[in-house]
Amino acid sequence: MPAVTVDDLLRLPRITVPADPSWVERPVRSVTTAPRGFEGEGFPVRRAFHGVDLADLDPFVHLDQMGEVHYAPGEPKGTPWHPHRGFETVTYMIDGVMMHQDSHGGGGVISNGDTQWMTAGSGILHIETPPEELVVSGGLFHGFQLWVNLPAADKGLAPKYQDLRSGEVVLLTNRDGDVLLRLIAGDLGSHHGPGSTHTPMAMVHATLHPGARLSVPWRPDFNALAYVLNGRGHFGVERRPAEMGQLVVFGPGDSLSIAADERQESRSPDLDVLILGGLPIGEQVAWYGPFVMNTRAEIAQAFEDYQAGRLGTIPAGRIDRPRI
Repeated sequence: MPAVTVDDLLRLPRITVPADPSWVERPVRSVTTAPRGFEGEGFPVRRAFHGVDLADLDPFVHLDQMGEVHYAPGEPKGTPWHPHRGFETVTYMIDGVMMHQDSHGGGGVISNGDTQWMTAGSGILHIETPPEELVVSGGLFHGFQLWVNLPAADKGLAPKYQDLRSGEVVLLTNRDGDVLLRLIAGDLGSHHGPGSTHTPMAMVHATLHPGARLSVPWRPDFNALAYVLNGRGHFGVERRPAEMGQLVVFGPGDSLSIAADERQESRSPDLDVLILGGLPIGEQVAWYGPFVMNTRAEIAQAFEDYQAGRLGTIPAGRIDRPRI
């Protein structure tokens, strides 16, 4: 159950698609299934973009669904200190708690609907780890991390950290009032999310009640992706089926549609979908490990700079993974 909910959806502003006969509803280009894996110190993930051409994902390069997992005491895990360069990381905690610290003074606790937006730019070191109390008690952990590419002209930007609290997220609903839309970044109709992005994009977490239908305007120059976090539904003008752990890539158009099945799985009463779109950068991508650049030479330089300490240093008073 997502942490950010609303008792009465009918009180929220509504998003509708203009009644314009020239508008085209986006078809579905592909539906792929995310394989399972492990990240960092061993927490479970689903690799949402696996098997999808980078040209269809542009400006995004990577998406991990973290969990959903109920940890026993002593089991919660995170990542050790590690570098990034050339892109932005977006970490959204649907349920659970995570601590962050970086080499440029950013950091804090993200939990229950919060978003951490880190522009790695020219280079940064950071750590993401569960707080000691979660390690001791165990508990629910569910979220995702998205990597947003930066164009070549912006890869040398100074690192930046944004701490977006759950209360800052713009809450909207559909025409019928049976969908909760959490607008985290970008525009949806006339509404603007709180996230400040270098690459033009939009990010929405939608919860559709059983049988609900969502139709929203979508910038025609953006790509459009929908990743199913929980539940089952049908997507696009062809009503292509997709369920938990699957990514839907839409084709061109002015709007996109999603419909929740009338009957959902018992563990998830609603359909939860992460909707993403951005303006394609259209540049060559060289990606290796924690660096996303334009050429192999730039990747080699990033490793050299990291090893020489030019991407930052671990600060005094650093946090580390709690031990029990």
